[in-house]
Amino acid sequence: MAQADLVIGIDCSTTATKAVVWDSNGREVSEGRSTFELSSPWPDWGEQNPEDWWKSTKNALSRAAQAVDTRRIGAIGITHQRETFVCLDSEDQPIRPAILWLDSRAREQVDRYGSADVHRITGKPPNPLPGFYKLLWLREHEPGVLDRTTRIVDVHAFLAHRMTGHWRTSWASADPLGLVDMESFDWSDELLDMVGLSRDQMCDVYSPGEVIGELTEAAADETGLPAGLPIVSGVGDGQSAGLGANITEPGRAYLNLGTAIASGTYSEGYSYGDEYRVLSGAIPRTYTLETLLPAGTYTVSWFVEHFAGVDAEALDLGISTEQILETAAAQLDPGSGGLLAVPYWNNALMPYWDLNARGVVLGLTGAHGKQHVFRAILEGIAFEQRLMTEGAEKGLEKPVEHIFALGGGSRSSLWCQTIADIMQRPVSVVQEAESTCLGAGMLAAAACGIHEGIKEAAEAMSGTRVRFDPDEGRVATYARLYDVYKEIYPSLRPLFPKLAEALEE
Repeated sequence: MAQADLVIGIDCSTTATKAVVWDSNGREVSEGRSTFELSSPWPDWGEQNPEDWWKSTKNALSRAAQAVDTRRIGAIGITHQRETFVCLDSEDQPIRPAILWLDSRAREQVDRYGSADVHRITGKPPNPLPGFYKLLWLREHEPGVLDRTTRIVDVHAFLAHRMTGHWRTSWASADPLGLVDMESFDWSDELLDMVGLSRDQMCDVYSPGEVIGELTEAAADETGLPAGLPIVSGVGDGQSAGLGANITEPGRAYLNLGTAIASGTYSEGYSYGDEYRVLSGAIPRTYTLETLLPAGTYTVSWFVEHFAGVDAEALDLGISTEQILETAAAQLDPGSGGLLAVPYWNNALMPYWDLNARGVVLGLTGAHGKQHVFRAILEGIAFEQRLMTEGAEKGLEKPVEHIFALGGGSRSSLWCQTIADIMQRPVSVVQEAESTCLGAGMLAAAACGIHEGIKEAAEAMSGTRVRFDPDEGRVATYARLYDVYKEIYPSLRPLFPKLAEALEE
């Protein structure tokens, strides 16, 4: 028998599943990927066929397995899109499509049920993301669904069942649903009662990094992997990205510069506040204090698509439109010629939790061009991240001293340097672009004994490739601009609901 020295990390995200085979040093050996659809039958709705989760996962696993000696694989770890859930009947069949994390149909339920007690129990300020409010919506609008529901299943549990035959999930995968008591890491009877559910309708919960079953013969046939392979409980994609970036001690934060901007820190104590939301950490009985800006690189791509007016392909320069704009923006002084952008293109979450909030560009004059607006957007996101990080630090035992960047935006040297200058902290870019999938692999590597523990796996399998240190001169300029930035939203806040009302009328 070959020695087990490889693991697989599965990342079942919103529109695709990736399966990556990792070695003990965190190097990618092979990869498989399979996409699937989501639907929006009504405004603010997001739904999916849960069967697509397994179909894409088995396809991704099969493709990844083709390039390796599968006898060397020690275990499979799982990470996934959070908050998403499906209601199953007594035959384990979906009663209706799964409701996704990005679905915001339950705004009215947030207003009525989003109490201080719910916040205290779950660590999540009232907002439409948690499944708790969407389940309350189902109770009111589709009561027959919950009456027929035998089991509420998150993405992790759905995949684990297809691989092992057991309805099992980790508390770190279940807690984004907003039904877990964050101090006991167990289902909250109080919240289940509010929805009209019982524990019998929920999956068994395990700590992250536990072996929760073995790959069945049927699943082995579908994936090309050996039957009996240990399946390891995982965490949601945000926590997994943090583990992949080695955020395993206080003072560190990851910053995922993706379509949305997510940042998370490590804490060993429980706290809660409006400035952040609390999630179970990848290391059992620890916490991730997370901030989220819904419009991240989306804001950049929106500007490029609608206003850049540059066709990089036609110029045949071998670079993207974003790179052209970045080159021009890099010639400007900090502050973009007096232009400030508040990046609430997709409303504001922490610390304001204002679904009426909209984006703002302040200071426009005839002297400003595309490069000014482009740079102002990059700076605005960095200002907003500083605001959110300072808020999250109120719940931490130690301030954030070092930021580890990942995601598509981390490829921009200008943006990473700007973040370092505005946040006044060094920014290191992680070496592995698939840090979310890597985190799942780290949990698998610890569970099957390739590494002694989860922290040891994170240390051995992670790394950085470049570091940006704050520049003293720019830090001083940005500090003055930050004082102005912090006043923009509070000054305009009363106008946003008036704007919404005016459009409704």
